[in-house]
Amino acid sequence: MDNNSFFYKVYEVVKKIPTGRVTSYGAIAQYLGSGKSARVVGWAMNAAHNLPEVPAHRVVNRVGLLTGKHHFQGTNLMQQLLENEGVLIEANKIVHFKKHFWDPNESL
Repeated sequence: MDNNSFFYKVYEVVKKIPTGRVTSYGAIAQYLGSGKSARVVGWAMNAAHNLPEVPAHRVVNRVGLLTGKHHFQGTNLMQQLLENEGVLIEANKIVHFKKHFWDPNESL
């Protein structure tokens, strides 16, 4: 993969998300200087299912919904991975979302 591609840059950010934390498509887009590219970040996450080094399960929508869960094998794999990291999920949404939210801009 081209190190200058947008997808590559997205994956490099996602690899930095700490265990037990999540971020949003929009936060990644903002961090990369493309604030209106949240949908493209989503496309990158959809393509990441073959990249085990990219913890795509830690990327959710702006309110904490597991919108990408259908791209994981099985019906609840995304939820199971997050719960294994201590993140509580109810009705496909992260409980205490703000507590678990990781802002890439604050990690600088």
